[in-house]
This record gives sequence, C-alpha cells and structure tokens, in this order.
Amino acid sequence: MHEKVRISFIAGATILAGLSTTRCNSAPETTDVVQGGSVETIQEDGDLIVLTLEGPTTFSASRAGAIGYEADLMKAFAEDLGVTPRFIQMDSIDDILDAMEDGRAHIAAANLTITEARQSRLSFGPAYRNVEESVVCHQSGPAPQTVQALSEVSLSVVRGSTYAETLKGLSEEYPALSYETEIAGSALPMLRDVAEQRLDCTVADSHLAEYARRLYPDLVIPMTLTEARPLGWVYNSEIAGMDQALAGWFMEAHASGYLEQLDEHWFGHLDEFDYVEVLRFVERVEDRLPLYRTYFEAAAEEKPFDWLLLAAQAYQESHWDPNAVSPTGVRGIMMLTRPTAKEVGIQDRTDPAQSVDGGARYLARLYNRLPDAIQGEDRLWFALAAYNVGMGHVYDARTLARRQGLNPNDWQNIERMLPLLTRPKYYNSVNHGYARGYEPVRYVERIRDYYNMLRANVPV
Repeated sequence: MHEKVRISFIAGATILAGLSTTRCNSAPETTDVVQGGSVETIQEDGDLIVLTLEGPTTFSASRAGAIGYEADLMKAFAEDLGVTPRFIQMDSIDDILDAMEDGRAHIAAANLTITEARQSRLSFGPAYRNVEESVVCHQSGPAPQTVQALSEVSLSVVRGSTYAETLKGLSEEYPALSYETEIAGSALPMLRDVAEQRLDCTVADSHLAEYARRLYPDLVIPMTLTEARPLGWVYNSEIAGMDQALAGWFMEAHASGYLEQLDEHWFGHLDEFDYVEVLRFVERVEDRLPLYRTYFEAAAEEKPFDWLLLAAQAYQESHWDPNAVSPTGVRGIMMLTRPTAKEVGIQDRTDPAQSVDGGARYLARLYNRLPDAIQGEDRLWFALAAYNVGMGHVYDARTLARRQGLNPNDWQNIERMLPLLTRPKYYNSVNHGYARGYEPVRYVERIRDYYNMLRANVPV
C-alpha cells in the first residue's frame, strides 16, 4: 500500500466559500478543549459544538444554512435539546477522531462507521443507519467482482476511513492488492476521479455510492467489500448525561418514524436512477448552462439563495430553454405566468436575462413572505413549493400538519401533507381547495437533485 496525501474538497466547498450561513459555522480548526460539564451546561450555554466533514451525505454550508443528511439529523437532535448546533468542518476523518479523543467538541457527526477499533478509543451513540462498503468503478473500465480482480486495478480511498482498514485487512490475505489513500472529507473526490477516468476504482459507503451515480452517471458498483455495518455519532464521554440524551432521542426518532422519514427524504429516490436523464443533464451543463450562467449569477446577488440553486430551478422549469412554452401558457427559462411576470416587472418572458431576474425576484419574495418560524434550508424548500403550487396551498398543507400534531415549519412534514390536497376529505377542509399536491413535492425533490449535481460538477 502506498499512501498519497492529497487534500481534496468537492466543488461545493469552493462554490460556497465565504457565504454567510444560518445556525452553522464552517471552520478548519476546532475549538479549545471543551470542558466536561453536562447536557444541562450545554443547554444553558445554548451551543452544541459539532465536528463534521463536507459532503452530500454529511454537511454543506449554504446561504440557507446547514444542508445534508447528517446536518438535518443533528439539527433535529439540537432542537430537541433546545440548543443551536455549531458545525465545525474538519479536513479529514483522522482529524475528527483525534479531536474527539482530545475532547475538543461535544459530538462528531460525519457518517462514521462503528468498529471495534474505534470503540476502543471513542464513545459512540446509538446506530442510526447501516451501510455497506461499495467498490465503485467506471462503466467503460475494469469492474472487478472479486478481491483478486481488485488487485489488478488502480485504487484509492479516503485516508483514515474504514475502507482503508478493510483493504489493509484484505491485503494481508491477498498480498497483490495495492491501494493509495488520500486526505479528503468524503469519498466524493475519488468518485469524481473515477468518473473522469483518472482512477479505475474507489470504495465508498453504499448510500454515498448510490448518491454519486446521480452526479456521475457512468459510475457502476460491481461489488461490495463488507456486510452492512452501523453508522453512529461520536460523543464526548466527559459530558454528563450525553449518553442518555442520545439514547433517548434516537429511541424516540426510531419509534416516531423520523429516521425512516429522513432516510426516505434523502435517499428514497436513489433507486429511481435514470441513466439517460442524468447523462442529458450533464451534457446540458456543458453546452447550455454557460450561455446563461452570468444571468443566474447576477440574479442571485443579495438573494437568500446562490446562483446554482437558481440554475437548478431553471433546469427543472425549462431545461434551460428560453423558448420553452407549456400548454397552460407559462413560458421562458423560468416558466413565468403573465401575472407573475407583471408582478415582478418583466416585459419579455422569453428574454433569458429578464426571465431569470424575474424568477429570482419572485422566489425571493416567496421566501421573505414565509413565517419567521420556518428556518434554514426548510425555508428554501417551502419557497420553491410555493413557486410551483402557490403559497395558499402551502399554507393549507401547514394547516393539515397542525391538525395531525406535526410541526408545520418542517418541510419533511409538509411534503407528507401536500399530497393529501388531492383528496376531497382534506382539500374540502382547507381554505384553498384542491391542489395537485404530489407535484410540488416532486418539484422540490428534483431541484435538490439538480442542485447537488451542479455543486459537484460546475467549477467556479
């Protein structure tokens, strides 16, 4: 095994550099040693210090706040404690594990696999997801299905990861197996190297591997190296009551269905992988997006969202076609109706600069009209849903959520309520009546997909 040190970040980290964030802090270094104290002390201070890694299944900083599966999970736990999570982005898994061993944070949430070796030095909370270690290769290159065949490819994995531990163990039985390790926040930089055929194969957690196939449609998964193993948060064992707090919260999160709901929200659509559609998107990123990029960048200035989000929305609306027209008469790259165009002062809906500017201003207005109680990234998803189906129907979905004892300010609850507006029992009981409630849910889901693909593929 040859160890190569290369500090890598996915494109989103560069794209989002310098943006202000809500309820999160991205920094290259941890705090000083956290005093032991207790959960009650943390609640009195109001801040929960969380170490994490940048990546689509962990954490990303945006103008709307912290985004990612781990970020959502941690925000829910912190909300239950009545504190604010302060996310500190580290460079590598080793950095996180060392910092937690030194007591420099309260919790680490970074898709960390629970292993005996790690448990011998660190304290883990309850398991919340199981993952396998998947070998990922390019569809036109070698696709090993045995460890012996894996010995014949160029292979690189994240330094300090369980993938490296697995390969180290396998290399004792198969001496011909060689691999390199790289310092990275996640396997995504190596997955990109495989997609661009600079590397034959890499190894990634199964949920990240499936996620990456939507970013890079030429990736394939020919084999897995391990059976399913649990992920867990590392917590500072010097904090009295933290183990009970985590155990109690995760027990309730399991029982209430929250974990299942969050999994579905982030990963439930991955089995709908459409190679042709994703490939078409990647092609249009290359040949269409450059024509309109400056319009998106200009329109997103001083808005509560970045230009990539706006571009993702425009792709969902028109596939970046300024001459697009729907059967109902909406048209242009942002598919504005006549009343909406008039409201935002747009004269020519087919003029891409005007259309993008108008769509951005309209989305920002919807964002700003939402109740203050809707915070972070959820506020953005609410605004996008309102753009698609109308603010009145979004408010109706919030009403239904309240009736069912759900938090009306949580997008995951609203995406469950909106489809109910297709049923007379529900739409007859609210102010704005029937709505094609499945459409805004799918609309937001697709925009999130395109947004993540843009962040992974578009250089700044």
